[in-house]
Amino acid sequence: MSLTMHTATVPTCTRTLTSLIAILEKAAAYAEARKIDPAVLLNTRLFPDMLPLSTQIYIANDIAQSGAARLAGVEVPVLEQKQRTFAEWIATTRGSVAYLESLQPAQFEGSEDRTMTWQTRTSTKTMQGAPYLFHHVLPNVFFHVTTAYDILRQAGLEVGKQDYLGKT
Repeated sequence: MSLTMHTATVPTCTRTLTSLIAILEKAAAYAEARKIDPAVLLNTRLFPDMLPLSTQIYIANDIAQSGAARLAGVEVPVLEQKQRTFAEWIATTRGSVAYLESLQPAQFEGSEDRTMTWQTRTSTKTMQGAPYLFHHVLPNVFFHVTTAYDILRQAGLEVGKQDYLGKT
């Protein structure tokens, strides 16, 4: 398999989000077994000035979908930012994986050299496709999934490196 923008984007993001699904399934079972209100876990933060678990999950899904859409040259899907249960986050993340898997390799052709433009909360950003993927999209997906993992691990969920890496 040669490295293309599609192979660098879709399999990488789907694997990472699939690992997130498995971790969230464990978290839901953990909350039920321990009689922990799931909303407590979903609102847990590593530190007071950091975003809660639910926002980490939201951003991981949103950046994976929006990044892939921009690279594929298609309309960016809108992921509503709202409170969700573990079951709803799992379903949302499965939907993100399905969306990513629906994107075709031909849609990514030439994206490494195309200009990607997106709006942040404070400004408009622009990058060429390859740096956008390797310096913005993938690091953000990894950061937010790792932070979700860390929040749950700190809350007592028994997960390890293999849970994060997923099945090979």
